[in-house]
Amino acid sequence: MADHGVEHPEQVIEVEDDANSTLGSQIASETSSLNSLVVQFEYENGRRYHSFQSGRYAFPNDEDELARMDLEHHIFLLLLDGELYVAPVNDPQQILDLGTGTGIWAIDVADKYPLASVIGTDLSPVQPSFVPPNLEFQVDDFENDWTFRRNSFDLIHSRLLLASVSDYPRLFRQALSVLKPGGYFEMHEIDPGFECDDDSIPADSSALRWSNLFFEGCRRIGHPIPAPAEYKTQMEEAGFVDVRLKIMKRPTNVWPKEKNMKRLGLYTLTNHLNGLHAFTIGLFTRVLGWTAEEVEILIANCRREWKDSSIHAYQRVIFVYGRKPETS
Repeated sequence: MADHGVEHPEQVIEVEDDANSTLGSQIASETSSLNSLVVQFEYENGRRYHSFQSGRYAFPNDEDELARMDLEHHIFLLLLDGELYVAPVNDPQQILDLGTGTGIWAIDVADKYPLASVIGTDLSPVQPSFVPPNLEFQVDDFENDWTFRRNSFDLIHSRLLLASVSDYPRLFRQALSVLKPGGYFEMHEIDPGFECDDDSIPADSSALRWSNLFFEGCRRIGHPIPAPAEYKTQMEEAGFVDVRLKIMKRPTNVWPKEKNMKRLGLYTLTNHLNGLHAFTIGLFTRVLGWTAEEVEILIANCRREWKDSSIHAYQRVIFVYGRKPETS
């Protein structure tokens, strides 16, 4: 780790000479089966959304989005060399997964630790019904007051809660209260900015415009996205100790020269081509006042830029964890 518990993305990603020739076929991903629980969903602009706490989560929960979320899980496994988390937690017995989505991370961690008790919570009951016996899914909103017992979890995990959190300090305080002394809270997040190190992003970039509008839309709904360093600062202010922040680069397509980075870029490109509509349509039409037709035009331009390997862009991936002190 670098000084002050922060590891910055200082690695240089080499550019492939002819990345366009290696795009390959689109990555396929299977979707999880829907939970048998009978629920009411909401539909808008051809997408399905949760009805519990309607509007709290800005993105859809339909089959296309669930498949994309499973692909996202594999991208994070690539980033972490197959590991599910990076905190120094050995043999956790009580595990909580906030915003579990399809439940794929919770299923994997329940399989890895068959003697542990794992709970995954989400606004939508879209997780599969056939899961490890030590895993339970609950429909819950982590923005509400938590009802878990104090000092009960060894590990709390969350991934991609961006655009879903109105009060990060409160989230961190609630997590701290239900962790056992010595337990860890770990977050995996994306900074949705569109960045590069060589000025290859055009000044009139649609993808850059999209990212700025996405930040603005989240701010307007009261769910502002923190800067990467703010996660660490706010966790420390909430009372966590030994907080560590790691920031990695995720290339937007196959422009890198190195094989593993190229593969990561291909998966990321597939993720964004499949998910850009989901990220955009609800937030831009409900909050920013765009028409569906205007959104489709912007999305088309963004997709063209995401596929352009002459633009050496990336997003920053954020891994941050902190430990609950042994004593108050």
